Amino acid sequence: MTSENKDSDTMPDPLLIQESGEVYRNPTEVQMSQIVLPCHANHCGELSVGQLLKWMDSTACLSAERHAGCSCITASVDDIHFEHTIGVGKVVNIIAKVNRAFTSSMEVGILVTCEDLYTDRQWKVCHAFATFVARRTEAGKVQLKQVIPRTQMEQMEYSLAAERRRMRLIHAEIITDLLSSSTAQLGECQEYQDAVPAERTRVESVELVLPPHANHQVSTFGGQIMAWMENVATIAASRLCNAHPTLRSIDMFHFRGPSHIGDRLVLKAIVNNAFKHSMEVGVCAEAYQGGEPLRHINSAFMTFEVLDSDRKPCTLPRIRPEPVDGKRRFQEAIARKKIRLDRKYIISCKQTEVPLSVPWDPSNQMYLSYNNVSALKLMDNRNNWVLASEKNKVRLYTLEENHMLCFKVEMNVRVSAEQTFHLLSDLRRRKEWDRHYEECEVINQADEDDTIYRVATPSVTKGGKGKDFILLASRRKPCDSGCVDMTLLASRDNFALHFNKTLCELKCLDAQSSRDPYLIALRSVTLPTHPPTEEYTRGEVLCAGFTIWEESSSVTKITYYNQATPGVLPYISTDIAGLSSSFYSAFSACSQFLLANKDSLAALPPSAL
Repeated sequence: MTSENKDSDTMPDPLLIQESGEVYRNPTEVQMSQIVLPCHANHCGELSVGQLLKWMDSTACLSAERHAGCSCITASVDDIHFEHTIGVGKVVNIIAKVNRAFTSSMEVGILVTCEDLYTDRQWKVCHAFATFVARRTEAGKVQLKQVIPRTQMEQMEYSLAAERRRMRLIHAEIITDLLSSSTAQLGECQEYQDAVPAERTRVESVELVLPPHANHQVSTFGGQIMAWMENVATIAASRLCNAHPTLRSIDMFHFRGPSHIGDRLVLKAIVNNAFKHSMEVGVCAEAYQGGEPLRHINSAFMTFEVLDSDRKPCTLPRIRPEPVDGKRRFQEAIARKKIRLDRKYIISCKQTEVPLSVPWDPSNQMYLSYNNVSALKLMDNRNNWVLASEKNKVRLYTLEENHMLCFKVEMNVRVSAEQTFHLLSDLRRRKEWDRHYEECEVINQADEDDTIYRVATPSVTKGGKGKDFILLASRRKPCDSGCVDMTLLASRDNFALHFNKTLCELKCLDAQSSRDPYLIALRSVTLPTHPPTEEYTRGEVLCAGFTIWEESSSVTKITYYNQATPGVLPYISTDIAGLSSSFYSAFSACSQFLLANKDSLAALPPSAL
């Protein structure tokens, strides 16, 4: 794709007019605009990705420091997919703002757009999320102030930041698990007569870190390290195809340690695997001073394409990996490609384009779970619900948007939020109050938070078939009730920085406690072991579930959501039309069920039963 393809579909928040009459602007927002000059461009007259990464990192760092009030360093940058290239003469606009702060780390959202000054058009180039960590001060460890979202978009990003953080912390485990459980599926390295030896693509380069490469904290600028890494990766990719490649995506940058002025930075890259139209290049950065051993600073995996004159991907040569380590990297690249496809298939597409039932396997659990929870959070953050009816303090709302009907049912109960969460989490108990749940069984206990159920419902017509559903239930406690944070520790003697994962229990001392509900998200998945049967019509759920808000220590607000697919609509259309009140009786029964079990010790997650 070229930079002239289309206008961006990313729209800013609608203007929020404050009581003072001023237009609201996020206090952490930082904007940078740069015109692309020949000195910023590569051989094709397009902005170098390395230069873009430097601009992105510096903009995001300034946003993080504006919020923290102290120096911050880059801990990681999530996967980046570059939708378009940027030509000389175009203007790059970068907007960064803090989405959410945790203990000493925070997520910064970065949006990059390109502007044509002659036509006044703008289009999206990429969207990224970076994690920054506040450096400890002389007073000790930093405790960041909380972000207070003011607009619907800010509330959505605030909510999703917790789920993205969860993904970052288990990213490495997913790769390890996939490799250990799927080695046989990844395939053996086949010998091709015309294959290019991987050794030919190996690149090693050294850079001396000088004052111009340092940031205002006298550490090597993270954006500079990423730019150097992109440079050696591009050279490695060029050696495979004997052409100039285009960088399409970068797997997560993860800074494992610091670098300083005077360090020698050794950058290494090699093509791990070549697919039909793309190749993966592995690149790492290591630092040393004098005779000390190498320190691992960063690593990433970059995907390149080679485009023809019509901007279409060319077929690439095969790669012949080196023995042992080369074959390991070859197979790991296949695993990462599968994960990239999972992310693109499950997460990256718009909600209206997500297929109803996505195939389940352990390697895509993280992404399915993310999509499941995120879809529910997105629905929860919509503010244009219409109250359809109310009876006995049970409220039914509807929302028609993009030819899709959504509904929610809301009520309050005098049961603690945590107990309500545990009672509603086990879908096997739902048949105690919901007549639509005829049968419910656990068919896969993936982990403590993700369970797959088979649910059977009766027919809505006399003599017709019932429906069954294969549902992934993803349960989440509020992020701040006990979550892992990435913290930065600094030694006062030598200013050496060490990254460490620590468990932190944060007490909800302010409005933060009300910003995260308990969640039980539901969506359909497909399992080869449970295909459709003759006895039931297979139904599908795109997005459904409960949000459970703590109103007080003894009062809880429960909201049930459902995005009405054809398989679900027959069960609820009469209620929405006002011809039936079965919803009210069901949720009245739910309230009675919760009250009857509010002190029950049996309210445990399925994995504990």
